[in-house]
Amino acid sequence: QVHLQESGPGLVKPSQTLSLTCTVSGASITTAGYYWSWIRQPPGKEPEFIISIHYSGSPYYNPSLRSRTSISRDTSKNQFTLQLNSVTPEDTARYYCCRDRGDWVTDSWGQGMQVTVSS
Repeated sequence: QVHLQESGPGLVKPSQTLSLTCTVSGASITTAGYYWSWIRQPPGKEPEFIISIHYSGSPYYNPSLRSRTSISRDTSKNQFTLQLNSVTPEDTARYYCCRDRGDWVTDSWGQGMQVTVSS
């Protein structure tokens, strides 16, 4: 069974960079056919796709966030990391990492973590 766990700061100041790491167990992030993604859900809003990294290492972006986001991975630790630059209070949300199948259907989620952007 795949287990995903988010980690990072719960509070970030405006204009800073948010960095969140997802640690995966029970599956390798280099297993063929999967995407490893970040999703967020602001209070009272629908979930929003942020960014994904393919098992091959190729990134996939949400065009509306592309200028502020990057994704990386550490295959030795089976982790992948989101960076979101120049955060504002509008980036306050619950952030989730997840695994998507090749058809972009999500089959595993982390429990999520709340991130608040505030001075």
